[in-house]
Amino acid sequence: MLKRFKTLTLNRFSFIIALFYACVFNVPLFNVIKHGIDKQPDVDPLFIASMPLFLTLALSFVFSLFTVKYLVKPFFILLTLLSSSVFFAALKYNVVFDYGMIENTFQTNAAEAMMYVNWASILNMLLTGLLPAYLIYKADIQYQPFLKELLHKIVFMLAMLAGLGLIAFVYFQDYAAFGRNNTQIKRYIVPTYFVGAAAKYINNQYLQKPLEYQNLGLDAKDVSPNANSKPNLLVLVVGETARSMNVEYYGYDRPTNAHTKGMGLIAFMDTRSCGSATAVSLPCMFSRMGREDYDARRAYAQDTAIDVLNHAGIKVKWLDNDSGCKGVCDQVDNITIDLHSDPKLCTGEYCYDQVLLNQLDNELANAQSKNTVIVLHIIGSHGPTYYLRYPLEHRHFVPDCPRSDIQNCSAEELMNTYDNTILYTDYILSEVVNKLKNQQDKFDTAMLYLSDHGESLGEKGMYLHGAPYSIAPIEQISVPMLAWVSEDFSHDNHLDMACLADEASKGGFSHDNLFDSLLGLMNVQTQDYQQPLDIFARCRR
Repeated sequence: MLKRFKTLTLNRFSFIIALFYACVFNVPLFNVIKHGIDKQPDVDPLFIASMPLFLTLALSFVFSLFTVKYLVKPFFILLTLLSSSVFFAALKYNVVFDYGMIENTFQTNAAEAMMYVNWASILNMLLTGLLPAYLIYKADIQYQPFLKELLHKIVFMLAMLAGLGLIAFVYFQDYAAFGRNNTQIKRYIVPTYFVGAAAKYINNQYLQKPLEYQNLGLDAKDVSPNANSKPNLLVLVVGETARSMNVEYYGYDRPTNAHTKGMGLIAFMDTRSCGSATAVSLPCMFSRMGREDYDARRAYAQDTAIDVLNHAGIKVKWLDNDSGCKGVCDQVDNITIDLHSDPKLCTGEYCYDQVLLNQLDNELANAQSKNTVIVLHIIGSHGPTYYLRYPLEHRHFVPDCPRSDIQNCSAEELMNTYDNTILYTDYILSEVVNKLKNQQDKFDTAMLYLSDHGESLGEKGMYLHGAPYSIAPIEQISVPMLAWVSEDFSHDNHLDMACLADEASKGGFSHDNLFDSLLGLMNVQTQDYQQPLDIFARCRR
């Protein structure tokens, strides 16, 4: 009798694993369900009680498809380790692993991944990942002859379906209504949702036949007036994880723009990102496609705004201190900062964005007398280790949160830390402007700053970013866009700055504007240019 309980049949193994997943890994799901229930009056308590049972039966049915000799242990060990990480992200940060987040994960480098390692994440992996994986490895599973095993499996699966059918028969209307009112629930089901998203990503990226590459702007011409024989020089600063509600220019009540105040920067109000994570937003913002019709496969198989500038004969240089350009800069001159390049500004795991200023000095010193665009891709406010984004001398708002498990910091500490990153970015922008002012005898200079996406800092229980766009909170998709234009640049390129300031104050901008605004600002003429999307065209005399 004791031996019967020590050994497991495959069906019993399926049910135990399903019960564990339902009771542990799907706690975030039930938190979401609770919020949905709280919004509904007069919910049948038996309907609520049926939900964990329904999930257990459904997972038991699905898992039984994979409880096959020689496959069962390695499959569920791997699945459990992955599910442990997904569970922790959802529980602590309310992060959903949809297609975009899977894409972001695949493109994360080792240094970036280490930012998420802390005592809380390690303990979680030990208790919900490694320990269950070890128990799966040690499980004494009794295998029966093939036909007998198949028959038992069929009976088990039919029993699970019968249970699901009974619950559906009794509570069909309740499930249908609850599902319609809480469509985001499916995104929190572990492991089915993240596995489906990962399978879709792998299929799209590695298994499908690559699309034929499409060149854009091969007809591009630089028609800059270059008055006074001075070429145009634009520095485009691509921000990371900066949200507009913590930027003073957007009405924030803290001095997070203390360095650039008085420099004449223009803030474009109500600007929305293309995605809520870098892997989506960065290629999207430089793509000819807008957010509504953006497709990652197509984007990687066609030229970007950077490429069109290059086709027009404009000198383009991309300098990166973040996680790479996600394919945007692959066809132009680009440098990724060596994390060991500067002992004062780099640790081997990250560099402060000041390292880009030093690189910018080199580029400006060697700049040719031709129209030029230099892109600075900063690490900005990348979390959760916000405290590693600014040097000690830029630690203005205190007390801050010097840890990566930000959910354990107070709201004040977390906000102070994040605000320090915004203030430090403002310092970087002020230094860029000062360097451009020093080049005005040789160039007509301008700077444009635009963040890739925003960030949640505990609002509604959400942290970090990467929420599916359809349910992403405003904190993750409202981003700052700032411009500084020298007097000579505006005069020689016929820009009415009073008009531009007025247009910027009206709002209604997005990443969709960047492609054409870059071409317009640099006077590039091509059939792929769409003037209505160029925010500078409205004020070009």
